[in-house]
Amino acid sequence: MKCTILHESNGRMRVHIGRGKMTLKQADILEYYLRSKPFVRDVKVYDRTGDAVIFYRGGRCDVVTALSKFNYTDEKITSLAPEHTGRELDRQFENRLIFMLAKKAFSMLFLPDKIRFAIAVIKSLKYIGEALKCIAKREIRVEILDATAIVVSLLRGDRKTAASVMFLLTLGELLEDWTHKRSVDDLARTMSLGVDKVWMISGGSEVLVPINTVEAGAEISVRTGSMIPLDGVVTAGEAEVNQASMTGESMPVHKKPGSYVYAGTVVEDGNVIVRVDKTSGSGKYDRIVKMIEESEKLKSNAESKASRLADKLVPYSLGGTLLTYLLTRNATKALSILMVDFSCALKLAMPISVIAAMRECGSYGITVKGGKFLEAVAEADTIVFDKTGTLTHAEPRVAKIVTFGNNDEAECLRLAACLEEHYPHSIANAVVNEAERRGLLHEEKHSAVQYVVAHGISSSIDGEKAVIGSYHFVFEDECATIPDGEETKLDKLPSEYSHLYLAVGGILAAVICIEDPLRDEAADIVTKLKELGIKKTVMMTGDSKRTAEAVAAAVGVDEYYYEVLPEDKAAFIRREHAAGRKVIMIGDGVNDSPALSEADVGIAISTGAAIAREIADITISADDLYCLLKLRKISTALMKRIGFNYRSIIGFNLALILLGVAGVIPPTTSALLHNSSTVLIGTASMRNYLGKEDANETA
Repeated sequence: MKCTILHESNGRMRVHIGRGKMTLKQADILEYYLRSKPFVRDVKVYDRTGDAVIFYRGGRCDVVTALSKFNYTDEKITSLAPEHTGRELDRQFENRLIFMLAKKAFSMLFLPDKIRFAIAVIKSLKYIGEALKCIAKREIRVEILDATAIVVSLLRGDRKTAASVMFLLTLGELLEDWTHKRSVDDLARTMSLGVDKVWMISGGSEVLVPINTVEAGAEISVRTGSMIPLDGVVTAGEAEVNQASMTGESMPVHKKPGSYVYAGTVVEDGNVIVRVDKTSGSGKYDRIVKMIEESEKLKSNAESKASRLADKLVPYSLGGTLLTYLLTRNATKALSILMVDFSCALKLAMPISVIAAMRECGSYGITVKGGKFLEAVAEADTIVFDKTGTLTHAEPRVAKIVTFGNNDEAECLRLAACLEEHYPHSIANAVVNEAERRGLLHEEKHSAVQYVVAHGISSSIDGEKAVIGSYHFVFEDECATIPDGEETKLDKLPSEYSHLYLAVGGILAAVICIEDPLRDEAADIVTKLKELGIKKTVMMTGDSKRTAEAVAAAVGVDEYYYEVLPEDKAAFIRREHAAGRKVIMIGDGVNDSPALSEADVGIAISTGAAIAREIADITISADDLYCLLKLRKISTALMKRIGFNYRSIIGFNLALILLGVAGVIPPTTSALLHNSSTVLIGTASMRNYLGKEDANETA
């Protein structure tokens, strides 16, 4: 692509794309292409001018080379840009705002006063109509206050005040509409499906293929803990499916042959074969947007309180207006009260504050499904960590494989990977990755597999039962035996590793030792969470007492529990609730799902099981745990901002009312100051919560 360098400084370059007018889609393609380069720190593409500002590290040659290779028609490049980026939404808002301001300026500069008065009367009909609807419903709401102020101003011949009130109300509505839509758009894009590959039925066996190669009519297999990647009809099997992301239903729905399933829903239990009806990009984003807009999850208690308070104050404003007029017989003083209401600022500032917090969280790799969860994070005093994949690295590794009964190490790993690849968990991923690293192909030789939550996997191969999982599952539940003379080998397994037991035909075949290294930042995170007000830190794991003790001592948690089952984690949280505590639960696996659901706030690791991410209220990046500190700080700052907004709005507007009633300021000034303060408080509420020091904290 031909480009012209317009300006250049150390680590920054502004270029102009040498072609015709740039479309919004082309701007997105260029921006995401440049962002994919490791040497690009940040980039901003301006579609109106066809320019791009690039911030980079290292030499400029890499940037120049990347720009020279850029092409709008290259499929690999165009695929980098998602279907929805928010650019079109921003453009719509900009156009509406510019048109609104231009129309206002034209009216003030060129239209005669009589025509402007007539226009004001016509515009007032909208507000009068909304007030009449409230009256018909026997509701006293702010719409009545707005309409009364506008009508009284027009009856007094004060066209400027009426026009000013309507203009600022419209501007406030536009701002609120954009911030809400943008937040929903950001959240929906974050929640959009991230499945890259699916198990497709081909020639009677399952083949792992890229999702974009699956066509309508193909059959795919989905098992416990996995997300259904595409819309379709169940042709075989039965499953309990969590559809909360699509329909808001809290309980899983039973699916059987003939049932329809939706992309983005999660199989909680069971296995199904799905005949694909719609391929990717067939409306999941739109369904998520609809779900978010309709969900009460978006509203925190503080938002709901603000909305209720705003409406409760309306009768007092109307009563104060009437009382002032009866006592003073001064319409100007009475009108001063109508010019000021608490509702606009309360209803605008509180949601924007929450939206700003959710958006800032998103910039740190934190996905928050609703404002009330930020409020719960700020109020929580207890935090429960799952160990594997949370306090330890999300990508554990196979350290060694100990075989029994003269079994071949490579064959044991091949069988283990063949079983484990169907179920998303960090330990399973470690086994599959080790087989891939060794170049071991693991064809589907086993029969249907069954996943037993928090225990292991059961199947059969060549007519013999094959199980893989915990010691409890393999030896106590499945009654596997140890080959004669090899008991000592089992007793001497390295204690520093987690152990995955594989048995075939009821006899132990191998133990896979998993290196599950502790995150470097884990101990620091626990310490700093306590500094931020968390009073109790707990670790829960299915590992042995010896492993749990070592990890708990290293990270410094207050309590730890070992060899726990999913129901044990949930029961612990219920006990904490009974003791009056608010609990955060952090996990990444299928076995964490009950506890994530039970907690006041469930936080899932982004690389964890699909069902954990689905049930969780918040998802955090797997890169490090420092985003937990940012989440706590943002949540706490949000509650402080909401409190400040309450005091500012009530105090300032009350002062305006008193000054108006005292005759110090006229109604037009009251209206101007009130509406200006509303916009200013709303705009201020959009600011980020973390300072530079907090935002850059990684240690």
